[in-house]
Amino acid sequence: MGMFVSLLVLSFLIFFHELGHFLAARFFGVRVEVFSIGFGKKVFSKVVGNTQYCLSLIPLGGYVQMKGQDDSDPTKVSFDKDSYTMKKPWQRIIILFAGPFANFLLAFLLYIAIGSLGVTKFAPIIGKMTPDSPAMVAGLQSDDRVVMINQELAASWDDVSQMIQKASTTIEMKIERAGSVHTFTITPKLSSYQNMFGETLQKKMIGIAPSGKTIEIVYPASELLNFAWDETIKATTMILTGLQKLIEGVVSPKELGGIISIVQITSQASAAGIVALFGLTALISVNLGVLNLLPIPALDGGHIMFNLYELITRKAPSERVVYILTLAGWALLLTLMIFTIFNDIYRLTGGQ
Repeated sequence: MGMFVSLLVLSFLIFFHELGHFLAARFFGVRVEVFSIGFGKKVFSKVVGNTQYCLSLIPLGGYVQMKGQDDSDPTKVSFDKDSYTMKKPWQRIIILFAGPFANFLLAFLLYIAIGSLGVTKFAPIIGKMTPDSPAMVAGLQSDDRVVMINQELAASWDDVSQMIQKASTTIEMKIERAGSVHTFTITPKLSSYQNMFGETLQKKMIGIAPSGKTIEIVYPASELLNFAWDETIKATTMILTGLQKLIEGVVSPKELGGIISIVQITSQASAAGIVALFGLTALISVNLGVLNLLPIPALDGGHIMFNLYELITRKAPSERVVYILTLAGWALLLTLMIFTIFNDIYRLTGGQ
């Protein structure tokens, strides 16, 4: 069941990405010859209008083949009116960008659904406290519920953390304890911690940790768009930061996962419930959007770079150069895919 859900999620994400390209291409009058989910041998196909819709054997990607555009051979062009080649560079850029944009849009819509169904977060209830910390010195106790910080309501532990970080100096914290509300003035201090990439950083802390109790927050319609936007930006920032740390050497390439990891994590998320599955699907969708915008030939970002060059110089790049760079891009992507699959197998076998 987990494998089926994983393949369904991947196919849906690919479909949505390619749908973005398809709709943009049709908007600008480009003929779409093939709309395929997956690569390799076609296991199902149906021609509707001028487009062949396919399900292919290897569900690890997909493609929209437009008239006059062939990733396997960039020299195959068409000069017909309904050809991708004959469109202006800015129109081609929009067509190319529409795929990744569809991934970001899908993530945004999934976060709206998550906000409507209910988000599980840590309750703003204090658990363990660091000895001699600002919170303990001020008189806070375990099981205190944080009601308000600097006149802002704290609905979850996330709110508590964010409010402490943005405080300029001292904070005024209202605490509910045994049915009564008490006010405390606390001065946070800079303390060291390790972020998700293993780096030691500093941030404002008062020496409290959540109790582990959770609450479910259902966002009203008036707040859903803001919630979905914030979550989409957070996911995008996290992925971009991860790429940066990978380039800087902070994150080891051995940490990269491939299709096997995606299937495993998706299976676990589906077992945890629909909200967890939606959350992971949204994150993978953002990941696809970001990665496809990287300036690597054979990806949307690489093609966008070629068209930006033409837009700026008013001269198309050399077909031979485009061809060689595209082959190099495919070689890089294939190498990366093999490497991540090797990492997955290495982890599955316990590093033996």
